[in-house]
Amino acid sequence: MSAPAVQARTGVPLPAAVATARLAGRMARLAGKGGTSLPGKVLTRMRPDAIARMSDRLDEGSVVLSATNGKTTTAALVASILEAHGTTLVHNRQGANMAGGIAASLLGSWRRGRPTGALGLFEVDEFWLDGLVRALRPRVVLLANLFRDQLDRYGELEAIADRWHQIVADDAATTTASGEPGFRLVLGADDPAVADLGIDRADVLYFGVQDVAVARDTADHASDATTCRICGASYVYTASFVGHLGHYACPSCGHRRPEPQVTADRVVLHGTRGSTIDLRLPDGTVTVDVHLPGLYNVYNALGAAALTHALGVPAATIAAGLTSTAAAFGRAETVRIGERELQLLLVKNPAGANEVARTLALAEDELDLLAVLNDRIADGRDVSWVWDADLEAIASRVRHVTCAGTRAAEMAVRWKYAGVAPDRIAVVTDGISAALDHALAAAPQDHAVPIHAIPTYTAMLELREELVRRGAAKGSFA
Repeated sequence: MSAPAVQARTGVPLPAAVATARLAGRMARLAGKGGTSLPGKVLTRMRPDAIARMSDRLDEGSVVLSATNGKTTTAALVASILEAHGTTLVHNRQGANMAGGIAASLLGSWRRGRPTGALGLFEVDEFWLDGLVRALRPRVVLLANLFRDQLDRYGELEAIADRWHQIVADDAATTTASGEPGFRLVLGADDPAVADLGIDRADVLYFGVQDVAVARDTADHASDATTCRICGASYVYTASFVGHLGHYACPSCGHRRPEPQVTADRVVLHGTRGSTIDLRLPDGTVTVDVHLPGLYNVYNALGAAALTHALGVPAATIAAGLTSTAAAFGRAETVRIGERELQLLLVKNPAGANEVARTLALAEDELDLLAVLNDRIADGRDVSWVWDADLEAIASRVRHVTCAGTRAAEMAVRWKYAGVAPDRIAVVTDGISAALDHALAAAPQDHAVPIHAIPTYTAMLELREELVRRGAAKGSFA
């Protein structure tokens, strides 16, 4: 099965399709149904070639990034850097990363037959990447990581890796045949499944973490890509950072992690407040304060730095852009409810959950948690991944956890087996508003300790809608 590719032009004139799509979006918003991707879906239904036609008119072309973890945050970091560089963007900022969302972003910027931004910046769902790369014909493609995610929707990650290999091969074949330059490839060196995409490419820009002081000695339990694509032997890791991301080599054929040109040479983690890194780029080394927590956000910052370096942005501007970036919605975003801070930490697979746990383990106080587990289509129906998440790492620190969502009971069982006493676990099934009220009431009232919300994707959208309703957050994705 393949994501839809660009099809032949239909008989509907593009201006008419644009007008109809905009009308559909206005009607959806008036009906209170959001409409983030709907206008783009209408547009591509009427003009299947709309993305290609509209992106062709971007003065500086486009760039594309994809990953299973961190796409929205990495794109926000890239946007901050490019805007500091003076580049005007067409960007799917709200994270709608399939064809409809990208078409809607182009539509939103369309004025008098041209986009208002100079450069397209598009995060793309990993399954839709092939068709959208063909449509957008990007200058740079950043592929950051591949983790096991939504198995009931996408299957094993090897299937996505194979699709990505075909995208790279198709670009090379098209470039050879046409004589025109293809896209510049930016890859995560520390992910074997991603780094191998550059085996047959000469001009690849790799990024990775060099500071082994923040590494584990062995690969994480939730590691995925641990066998050599060339000979099938198991990799040996000398440093393991996030899941299967690390310094690896094959003891059988000698295949190993490529040497990255963009690196974090020193990493100092500041718990839930962020990190400080020494960022080495081909044109210099800069010290950067990243105001996003966890080692996984160090990787997001490195990917953003590598992509923007490939576009010619100088090191000082990259550092300024990274430092000024605030959390994307739901991704370590912090809001205030009265005197209480609530931090939203999206989790959707074992690797992401483990890094959230690793970050929370650095918090100063005992932990008050709101864990919301949904099993809707956008979350993945199969929630068995929670048993691969290392919740044991923080169980002894949990003062109270409120469990909610469509699979609240299973979430509670998982915390119990992780080692949290039953009297510290509550199950709330009356909706997200009641769950939030319970979590606020259960936290100590004598001082304003923060509450950390750990929602899956659709749960994060619901929680954020509730925070908007209460006036604690501005705007909304849905």
